[in-house]
Amino acid sequence: MARVEVVMPKMGESIMEGTVIEWTKSVGDTIEQDETLLEIATDKVDSEVPSPASGTIVEILAEVNDTIEVGNVIAIIETDADTAASASKDAPAKEEEAPAEEDSAEASEPEPAAEAPAKAADSEEPKAPKGDTPPQREGSDGRFYSPLVRSIAKEEGISMEELESIDGSGAQGRVSKQDVLDFVKNRSTSKSAPASSAKLSKPVDKPAASEQPADKSKISAGEIKVNWPSTNVEVIKMDRMRKLIAEHMVRSKQTSAHVTTFAEADVTNMVAYREKNKGRFQQENGFKLTFTPFIIEATIQALREYPLMNSSVDGENIILKRDINYGIAVALGESGSGGLIVPVLKNAGEMNLHGLARATNDLAKKARNKQLTPDDLTGGTFTLTNYGSVGNLMGTPIINQPQVAIFGTGAIKKRPVVMETEVGDVIAIRHMLYLSMSYDHRIIDGALGGAFVQRVVQLLESFDPNRSI
Repeated sequence: MARVEVVMPKMGESIMEGTVIEWTKSVGDTIEQDETLLEIATDKVDSEVPSPASGTIVEILAEVNDTIEVGNVIAIIETDADTAASASKDAPAKEEEAPAEEDSAEASEPEPAAEAPAKAADSEEPKAPKGDTPPQREGSDGRFYSPLVRSIAKEEGISMEELESIDGSGAQGRVSKQDVLDFVKNRSTSKSAPASSAKLSKPVDKPAASEQPADKSKISAGEIKVNWPSTNVEVIKMDRMRKLIAEHMVRSKQTSAHVTTFAEADVTNMVAYREKNKGRFQQENGFKLTFTPFIIEATIQALREYPLMNSSVDGENIILKRDINYGIAVALGESGSGGLIVPVLKNAGEMNLHGLARATNDLAKKARNKQLTPDDLTGGTFTLTNYGSVGNLMGTPIINQPQVAIFGTGAIKKRPVVMETEVGDVIAIRHMLYLSMSYDHRIIDGALGGAFVQRVVQLLESFDPNRSI
């Protein structure tokens, strides 16, 4: 008998536990080395755990939603075929366990019923699946469908044939809860289109434009996607990512004494430089040159001059950091519909402008493709958030603990500005950028915080448009 213990893996330098999201295998199943055994979640990222050996699963020691400390045993794999076969005979039949797995998924995550758009009650048409096969655990192409996905599919009348036609946005093309809900929404929209057209021939009282939702059909906030409510009150369960974001934000406010300082910078030279070089840059490098690396470069220079901004607080001690590990807040999904995550550029202080541009692009791409590792999300010492990406001018960001400051940038806008010249004041059209920084008033006073922001302004305004990249 040769048994291998599967332990909860270490997911990062500061992460000491993980929560089981789902098992992709059951007791009695065979598994190959490096094949996904389960998915776990931390307060940083969701990850798949590969099997450390090939064999048969003879014991699972952690249930879905259990939080397990790093290093604890969560499963046992028997690598000896004869012993595994004997153990399988004594194990309960898997057919008896399957319904319990479905019930567990429905009980632990009831949100699909609240979140699914265009429920059957809104349409008098019966839900008729386009195939006869009910949702299965594994598709014909070998793709795995989680208990939650199968539960939603069953409830919404989605056949296995339809389920296999959905393009998955998860790791290795796996279909996620949101993928299924989007499929239901699109299917319901196409069904109701003819009926809606018929109704338009009849006069209706149309509400004023100011009374309608901005996007006409749904409102997005974090990972919460909803239709305009049909009743006065509708209760929506937060999903796990939204809960974690909420806890992190509240904890930051409770920990640090937040103060926010604002300034504006004339970035006309920087804008002209990017316009001049962006075409050649993309052709040579294969990705776009954005304004983000310019902001990062300026703030890194300011951090070197004001090292207290690159620190953290531990009780009554101030921990100065030599390395500048630069966090960049990334909104996932359309208009941030997939939540918020902060990947980290490690040793960003050692990079030039070109290196910052490439590293920033690589991290953003990994975030959108859900390929970030736990190490990509730990060790940050300073963070940048860009609320200008959706057109906003300014904001008051919340500190990303345990850091002591977070820098924010708004949208770059052309405005008339009074400029001093040798012949007197003139009004000129300039590209202007609002900057803000929230900082921990426990160790950073207003004078220091203001001086840091003004130094960034100076660096941006003195940008050399003739520099190389």
